[in-house]
Amino acid sequence: MTTAPTGTDPTMEAIGRAVVEGRGGDGASARRKLLDLWSSIGVTGDPLHRCSLAHYLADLQDDPAQALAWDVRALDAADAVTEQRVQEHHADLHIAGFYPSLHLNLADNYRRLGSFEAAAEHIDAARAAIGSLPQDAYGDLLRGAVEEVADAIAGRDRTRRTSAPGPST
Repeated sequence: MTTAPTGTDPTMEAIGRAVVEGRGGDGASARRKLLDLWSSIGVTGDPLHRCSLAHYLADLQDDPAQALAWDVRALDAADAVTEQRVQEHHADLHIAGFYPSLHLNLADNYRRLGSFEAAAEHIDAARAAIGSLPQDAYGDLLRGAVEEVADAIAGRDRTRRTSAPGPST
């Protein structure tokens, strides 16, 4: 992203700090912090907060079934986020840009659980939404991951991708 967030959002900042901590190797602490935030946000809280938190919390799960539950929460919350709310958080963001990653993660979790039909439905949804991705390193990363997961689905491969975010169990 090229511009700064449009306003201070303490919850998004706390989510961001936990994500950095998790990516830095302390997944257990990051999970605890995100779960504490989830408790304070609640299931009816700000959909942008719920979407972001659930999306990142899914990446910190060792079990694909637990990751799936969080990714379903993230997709449900994304469906409730307005474009205006996303723009209030960051002028360069668009809600449409969330969907390729959300569907990719769902496809990957279903694939790891052996539910290849559901995985294929979500990889198709990710492909349908991929045009909303920027032409940058992040977009390239997601486009590559979509094809990687699609190939794994076609091959009925349930193993964890080494390129997947989160714990490497």
